[in-house]
Amino acid sequence: MEFVAIDVETANDDVASICQIGAAHFRDGIVVEEWISYIDPEDYFSKKYIAIHGIDSQTVSDAPTFSEISASLNRFLDQNIVVCHTTFDQRAIKRVAVQNGLPIPECTWLDSSLVARRTWDGISQRGYNLANVCKIIGYKFQHHDALEDAKAAGQVILAAMKHVGLNLDGLIKKTEKRINTRYPTSIKMEGNKAGVLYGEVIVFTGALDFSRPEAAKMAASVGCDVAKSVTKKTTLLVVGDQDVKLLAGHKKSSKHRKAEELIQKGQPIRILAESDFRHLVESR
Repeated sequence: MEFVAIDVETANDDVASICQIGAAHFRDGIVVEEWISYIDPEDYFSKKYIAIHGIDSQTVSDAPTFSEISASLNRFLDQNIVVCHTTFDQRAIKRVAVQNGLPIPECTWLDSSLVARRTWDGISQRGYNLANVCKIIGYKFQHHDALEDAKAAGQVILAAMKHVGLNLDGLIKKTEKRINTRYPTSIKMEGNKAGVLYGEVIVFTGALDFSRPEAAKMAASVGCDVAKSVTKKTTLLVVGDQDVKLLAGHKKSSKHRKAEELIQKGQPIRILAESDFRHLVESR
């Protein structure tokens, strides 16, 4: 049984702004090889992200660019099952490869957060971020170090295999089954009146690492009313990845543009990246 677990850290909200990559090769439940590198993202560092992982422009001043390590990384990933926690890392690597005209790793991706949701009942409601899942399985690690996070994602897979009594192939097949989340299909929901964010009205736009109903459930659980469109009642807009084919020539979605228009008129709307939304919800 073999797989590679991977994690990336980014310099800012752009998923392609990779500033650190860590990977761990697991064989028969043991890490047999590790790979880690700081990356010069050729982009700016956001103070918010520096506060999360402690990496800044000085840290990567002598680091290689993604183009310079791409071949080495692909040799580590190609023809392997590659584990990452949520699809963020997969999207980041694909995005930066495409931007630089580089080959995308030829591998089978496995989302350990999806595995966790298939394995432990109620985890979607309790929170399936890496730190929370590792608390459930009793694994301690240094969060927001790429290699530490990669090894933690690998441990989630090992714990899930043990919990359900399946090998890696069986676990992959299990993730292909649809989750019964028991969430309403509509993304319009009333917030929990006891939630700390009660009174906030939240709207989502773009693709997220989890389904829109799941995002709505998470927001409502901490008090947010979830709405379908941006109005004068909106206080929060969460912006995910945008499909340029659906933007009709614009750089931002209609919800995003509407929110900015209302902000210009004095309406206090906060625009959040998905990572900000996760932090906002999971810290409550």
